[in-house]
Amino acid sequence: MSAAPVRLSAWVHGDVQGVGFRWWTRSRALELGLTGYARNHRDGRVHVVAEGPRERCETLLDLLRSGTTPGRVNLVVEDWNPAQGGMTGFEER
Repeated sequence: MSAAPVRLSAWVHGDVQGVGFRWWTRSRALELGLTGYARNHRDGRVHVVAEGPRERCETLLDLLRSGTTPGRVNLVVEDWNPAQGGMTGFEER
């Protein structure tokens, strides 16, 4: 039996806008088979929302914290919830 999908909501702090961070995140999420989006916010953070199997979302979270992203990540704040569904693909917003 497969575990229920989850929703990861991650707020990424640092120098993560204008450096290809959302494109990089989208590419990694698609490789992992996740749905969701990465969106810039006025305060300089990027909000990443990903849905899928927990272990794949955890892999994406590890990648966000890995130091291999474009730009510089200082902090990633995560929140976990049940998946809401309704998303297809992974978008840059």
